[in-house]
Amino acid sequence: MPTKPLISPGPAGHKPVMLDEVLQYLAPKEGDIIVDGTFGGGGYTRAILTDAKCSVFAIDRDLDAIVRAEELAAQTNRLTPLLGRFGEMDELLEAAGCPKVDGVVLDIGVSSFQIDEGHRGFSFAKDGPLDMRMGAAGPTAADVVNQMDEGDLANVIFRLGEEKQARRIARQIVQRRKERPFRTTLDLADTVEAAVGGRKGSRIHPATLTFQAIRMYVNDELGELARALEAAEKLLRPGGRLVLVTFHSLEDRIVKQWLRDRAGRNTGGSRHLPMMGKGADPTFELTPQKAVLPQDKEVEGNPRARSAKLRAAVRTDAPARTGEADDGMNLPPLSKLEEAS
Repeated sequence: MPTKPLISPGPAGHKPVMLDEVLQYLAPKEGDIIVDGTFGGGGYTRAILTDAKCSVFAIDRDLDAIVRAEELAAQTNRLTPLLGRFGEMDELLEAAGCPKVDGVVLDIGVSSFQIDEGHRGFSFAKDGPLDMRMGAAGPTAADVVNQMDEGDLANVIFRLGEEKQARRIARQIVQRRKERPFRTTLDLADTVEAAVGGRKGSRIHPATLTFQAIRMYVNDELGELARALEAAEKLLRPGGRLVLVTFHSLEDRIVKQWLRDRAGRNTGGSRHLPMMGKGADPTFELTPQKAVLPQDKEVEGNPRARSAKLRAAVRTDAPARTGEADDGMNLPPLSKLEEAS
């Protein structure tokens, strides 16, 4: 009986979510080419390389993650790290001389490494610069809260954070920044908390949804997801598997509606992602038909898995559909903001 290739264990404390289910639906085989579009701590990539003698292209826009990927690549010639956005995975793979692949897996959302590193500014659990960028370029969260018009800011917080008190929070932020600009995570968190009247006995910090919204906006997370879905459709050869793990209702809604559309089950579209219309041949077959949820045992051992949903599909032989990816949220362009010096 052949033994599986040995890959060193990942960083201590890193627990990839729904790993068994990801491997089940991704089903890597010897000779396959797999794309891990969100390398992060490398949990999926390590498991894929161990599960089958296949090759993996690991993509991440975070240079720290690519450094981790390069350290792993030093152990095997079956891993190729690529610095970039997963929304441009088709272009990255084309440039690497690999126009078609057998599987794509995406773990959507912020990395646990990014949250745990206070200097990245993703969380108010540790005070740090108000940054929140997954990559190294573009406006920061501080640029957003210090420059954006009050109405646009309220729109971002309401739509991406689904925060009911978005207008009050935006008003308080604009009033406070007249005194001095926001620079740290705790400064913003304290201002949001004051805007909504304190914690009121809740275990969830009142700034949680606002931080989520600003992070998603700074990184264009929904737009990136929409582009990634279309890129995967172009990349996957017939029989190729697409596996996505989401942690947020907006992300899951986009994935669900897009997959239903591509499986020929168009239900009229979504305000989050315009559909391509009826009449085209299905480009994916849903496997399974509905979202898969984590097991109770996993949730007990890894709280991050609590909100996870996995959806999967298999590529048919129909041509990829053409169209411009759009998250459908009508948010103000990030290009309106200037990067602070």
